Amino acid sequence: MGRWEVPVAMTIAGVDSGGGAGIAADLKTFAALGVHGTLAVTALTAQNTYSVVGVHEVPPEFVELQVRVVWEDMGIDAAKTGMLSSSPIVRAVARTVKSFGFPLVVDPVIVAKSGARLLSEEAIETLRRELLPLAKVVTPNKYEAEVLSGIRIERVEDAEEAAKLIARELGVESVVVKGGHLDTGSRVVDVVYVSGTVKRVESERVEGCAHGTGCSFSAAIAANLAKGLPVLDSIIEAKNFILAAISRSYRVGRGSCPVNPTAYLELDAELYRAQRVLAETLERVSSEPLTHRLAAVIPEVQSNIVYSVPRRLARSVLDVVGVPGRVVRCGDRVTAVGCPRPGASSHVAKLVLEAMKYDPSVRSAMNIRYDEDLVEAARRLGMSLAVIDRREEPEEVRRVEGASLTWMVRRAVEQIGRVPEVLADLGDVGKEPMIRIFGKTPGEVLDKVVRLLEEAERA
Repeated sequence: MGRWEVPVAMTIAGVDSGGGAGIAADLKTFAALGVHGTLAVTALTAQNTYSVVGVHEVPPEFVELQVRVVWEDMGIDAAKTGMLSSSPIVRAVARTVKSFGFPLVVDPVIVAKSGARLLSEEAIETLRRELLPLAKVVTPNKYEAEVLSGIRIERVEDAEEAAKLIARELGVESVVVKGGHLDTGSRVVDVVYVSGTVKRVESERVEGCAHGTGCSFSAAIAANLAKGLPVLDSIIEAKNFILAAISRSYRVGRGSCPVNPTAYLELDAELYRAQRVLAETLERVSSEPLTHRLAAVIPEVQSNIVYSVPRRLARSVLDVVGVPGRVVRCGDRVTAVGCPRPGASSHVAKLVLEAMKYDPSVRSAMNIRYDEDLVEAARRLGMSLAVIDRREEPEEVRRVEGASLTWMVRRAVEQIGRVPEVLADLGDVGKEPMIRIFGKTPGEVLDKVVRLLEEAERA
């Protein structure tokens, strides 16, 4: 490490033609974590999200050559293995690791998520004897750990025993028995054996796509090792990385959809972009003469305008940018109190998060004062309009904090068959009547508010 501007990591694995696992996932992970990704292809697969229909192995000597030429030019700060397919390929990889001595993370890929066998019985034995003793970290899941340790794993305690056995009997420096397949309720418990000590690394069990999870996790460990992090820190950081990749994955294909390693970069980039776009819109809000016109539609509770990251990345109000002190009326002017930031809005952000479930393009909204003239203006302009009577809200919804907002959006969609451009909330006891304007961007939302004002004035 230190020869170049960025560390160099390598993936020695197979090509998933569906782009969800293998080298595709590894290179996305390397890029997201700021290391230069290199590769040595062990096999080509013809696969999609639900099946592997063909495997074409690369000659072992060519696998070895790929590693060698990269080493001779750039060096390799850390590497990982994935699908190795056959004993000759395992031996070829072992020879290169012995020759060059770079830190190695072994993801013992034995069976694909579709159920297809990716490593023969003979190759498993070769892996045990020749490659694992050279590994700095090995990352088996429950089933792989059972094969490598020879014991059945049902509980976390069994995983701990398996980790010790793999380290002691196969000579691996560090072992991570991944807990995703263990029945541990709402928590996932990974068992880590490092420096002669067993540790449990726990996290919330997140929902999302899982194809390529093991590939991305092991690649993240290798990337962190390449950057010089200690083993345990590399594993913990990789765990955090993969949680984001799973929870912010996106549906593609008809089978097991892939994790999203680039979410690590995308979320920060999209939040920055949302802040910038919203800030530009807020400049318009405070500009002459628009600010004087908008003052008339600021409600008693004041207003907010929000902009969410894209639907595939949005999970909570923390992924929606708003104005911390709201958009307020000061005399005959309107001003934003504070600079846009994530999580600054609760109410309007929840409306957008719910709206995006029905229409992912609707990422922005603003609340303004209820005025029957504005409702009529929306009708004349042909804007899609839903009028919600809060007295119809079920009691079980009223009792849950924040549930009224999502109920209103659902009700509006039921009423007109889509997310409305204008949602008129008639209010209730203790609830100020309100109009919410929805749109794709804050600029579009503001344009709709201006059109309503102009139409109401003409009438």
